[in-house]
Amino acid sequence: MNPEEKIKKLEEENEKLKLLYSKKSDIVSLSSHQIRTSLSALKWIIKMFLDGDLGALTTEQESLLKKAYEGNDRAINTVSELLFANKTEDIIDKAYLFAKIDLTELIDNTIFDFSGEAYNRGIEMLFLKPNTKIHSVNGNKDNIRVVLQNLLENAIKYSNMHGKIFITLKEIDGMVQVSVKDTGVVISEEGKSKIFEKFYRDPEAQKREAVGSGIGLYTIKKIVENNKGKIWFESEKNEGTTFFFTIPIFKS
Repeated sequence: MNPEEKIKKLEEENEKLKLLYSKKSDIVSLSSHQIRTSLSALKWIIKMFLDGDLGALTTEQESLLKKAYEGNDRAINTVSELLFANKTEDIIDKAYLFAKIDLTELIDNTIFDFSGEAYNRGIEMLFLKPNTKIHSVNGNKDNIRVVLQNLLENAIKYSNMHGKIFITLKEIDGMVQVSVKDTGVVISEEGKSKIFEKFYRDPEAQKREAVGSGIGLYTIKKIVENNKGKIWFESEKNEGTTFFFTIPIFKS
């Protein structure tokens, strides 16, 4: 094998390694978001028991639940650290496995995951379903769930106590449009042009929540676009922030 052939082979092997590493990063990022969201939902349910919202506890029950709460908290921190360590990797552009998805059902299920956390903060989540049945969409269910999880998590995190979150669905030009509106932090003027950038955290968000990786919105933008949709937002003083995204309607 001559030197040119050796160089070409090394370049090919290098490309294969880069692709493999990127796929690993993609899987870690998506899985970590889902695990952290489920753990957070469990955390607030346990807290409801500890706070006596669901009835009085015996001393033994309270002790066991406190240990469960602390262990859950450690697991959340571990997943957050994993996300932070992985944040330098992009979600690669790849051919997702698309299927027919009932978006109404998916939103209902995702809202339920956050019901404990929302309850603890006195926040009401209102899913304003349309009067007519919404068509199924064509997309990757697991990844669209990540988009919904991220938007709901942010809406709760950055809403004022006892605020409201409104989720809506409607069909527009062969697409189903989802919106998630909160009544909390408004995105800064700087953030309006940078909010989807990797690692970027808006100054207003940092005032409310100091810890964050700055990859959530970047990640879900990649997901929505890979699912052939678009994502954008509106944020105005005294109005809160609304995120919108679209997914194509399933065609049989």
